[in-house]
Amino acid sequence: MGALTEISSNKIFGGFQKVFSHESKHLGCVSKFGVYLPPQAEQKKLPVIYWLSGLTCSEANFIEKSGAQKYAAEHGVIIVNPDTSPRNLNIAGDSESWDFGVGAGFYVDATQDPWKKNYKMYSYVTSELIQIIGENFPILEGKQSIMGHSMGGHGALICALKNPGLYKSVSAFAPICNPSECPWGIKAFTGYLGPKESGGWAQWDATELVKNYNGPPIELLIDQGSEDNFLSAKQLLPENLVEACKLNHVPVIFHKREGYNHSYYYISTFIGEHVKHHMEFLQK
Repeated sequence: MGALTEISSNKIFGGFQKVFSHESKHLGCVSKFGVYLPPQAEQKKLPVIYWLSGLTCSEANFIEKSGAQKYAAEHGVIIVNPDTSPRNLNIAGDSESWDFGVGAGFYVDATQDPWKKNYKMYSYVTSELIQIIGENFPILEGKQSIMGHSMGGHGALICALKNPGLYKSVSAFAPICNPSECPWGIKAFTGYLGPKESGGWAQWDATELVKNYNGPPIELLIDQGSEDNFLSAKQLLPENLVEACKLNHVPVIFHKREGYNHSYYYISTFIGEHVKHHMEFLQK
């Protein structure tokens, strides 16, 4: 593993919110991630929750807007949040639109040129990042959960479903639940994975993965605001995932939050509930 460079450190709720950079072997670039170390981390090893952010975000959005540090300090849990894509590679077409390329890695491992060399956010999150965190921070081995928002909610769900037993629990705010069937997902999957007819999409779609899940029992926690413009635009399709869970006997909790939209105002309102939910599994 390459060395970490500390970019920033700020005391908050008795702990420290830090940002690090490192040379990523999977992404082929310098990548940043945030780590919140609660005060308990000075005395003992702790469980960890990974957070995956949405389209256009970097590691900064969650750190600055979620308010999660307060709850992480209360529960004694480390929170790690990576960036959403490789950066500064200057691949042709990587900055032409906000929903593809930079800031929009979709947490898949691309199979198409020119993306397949660097756009491997899935392997980065589920392998490289976990190894880095385990080697550099006071982590309780095997005590990790994952959550995310929008594109990152999709990422959290597929990381958990594709790796039975790797995460103790999974939750998502306004996730893209069925990317094979929504405009965002169709655009990203076509670019990163090739045409749908090639047959490679289902392995990156939570609704499809649920249909064949046969690992240890895992409960999906889905949180959705009723006034989310992307819900009405059929970008998120939570109803498809909930129905697939019911048909295939995968436990799912679906919270519909009246009046809330897609923003961090919504996330910050309920992030404490999500941290508490994950701790119920991480403390077992």
